[in-house]
Amino acid sequence: MNNHAEKTDKNAIIRMFHVHMRYDAKHALADISIDITKNEFVFITGPSGAGKTTLLKSLYLAQPVTEGQILVDGMNLSRIPKRRIPFLRRKFGIIFQDFKLIPSKTVYDNVALVLEAMGKKPRLIQKKVKSVLRVVGMEDRAQAYPLSLSGGEQQRVAVARAVAGDPKIILADEPTGSLDSQSADTIFTLLEMFHTRGATVIIATHDQRLIERTSRRIVQLEAGRLQSVADI
Repeated sequence: MNNHAEKTDKNAIIRMFHVHMRYDAKHALADISIDITKNEFVFITGPSGAGKTTLLKSLYLAQPVTEGQILVDGMNLSRIPKRRIPFLRRKFGIIFQDFKLIPSKTVYDNVALVLEAMGKKPRLIQKKVKSVLRVVGMEDRAQAYPLSLSGGEQQRVAVARAVAGDPKIILADEPTGSLDSQSADTIFTLLEMFHTRGATVIIATHDQRLIERTSRRIVQLEAGRLQSVADI
């Protein structure tokens, strides 16, 4: 761990310095310091309640920290004015365990929303949505509604939505937690593909099968504290 902490910051896309997050007297995160480099693929692991989701949320200011500093792509989160938060969040593509698709909108529209929020032109939106749906194997379901899809299909749409805006960082919070093993493998393969295309990928998971299938850095949390940082 010490060797990693001593890395220079020029290749770090995320830097966390003595980060704490408290709820009343309870520590959700306690004294977390870690660097994540550009185009790295990292697992955040630990038991339920360890602080995995809280750590991810702190990176895009869904839950501002109580103490310490976080730098994301050179932006100090403690100094960002509210009007700049949308620009910070465009650096991220976020994948949730429960998909968070809008049930009243089609697959196409769920993905297009991200690009519309970025102010992209309609012609570019159409081209990009078709492209990412093709990549995740959901192009033929573009006009379907989320509730007509299987869990694995919904998560593939969620991956398409996360990557549609070409984010620098993909955050995946238990992305395979509610999926069968075949669907989980598909989602993991997609995340690896987007990593090879240049994204930094951070997966919070307790799925040891996923972790053991590849040699990636593992950040282990327990009760909000950093227990270890290691390669397998």
